[in-house]
Amino acid sequence: MAPDTRIALICVQNAGRSQMATAYAERERTERDLEDHIEIISGGTHPAEAVHDVVIEAMGEDDIDLSNRTPQAVSEAELESCDYVATMGCSTLDLEADTDVRDWDLPDPHGEDLETAHSIREDVRARVADLFDELEAESA
Repeated sequence: MAPDTRIALICVQNAGRSQMATAYAERERTERDLEDHIEIISGGTHPAEAVHDVVIEAMGEDDIDLSNRTPQAVSEAELESCDYVATMGCSTLDLEADTDVRDWDLPDPHGEDLETAHSIREDVRARVADLFDELEAESA
């Protein structure tokens, strides 16, 4: 059975903000028992070699291990197959499909200190929770 909703969480390198967002989306999907209904895609337009160390550390403090994740490329076709695409502040997307594209306009944690990464993490967490609240409201 195909999921009801496909969401993509993307940024340029897929090594910071989109990794945080994906991890929180996976947590929300599980906690809300939506595994069969929501597919999550994560990627970048120019993926980095690895997730940023400061992001791994900040997320580890919230019991999320990103140390084994690898940034992935995402294609325009994949994005156009999604119902929702959230970019992290780096969007130049011009999708032809009927896709709801949102630019969350988040600062890049790469090269920032842990305190800044914490602030970005909390903003990401809140935006993901809001998105899932919206998805649940629409399906009700």
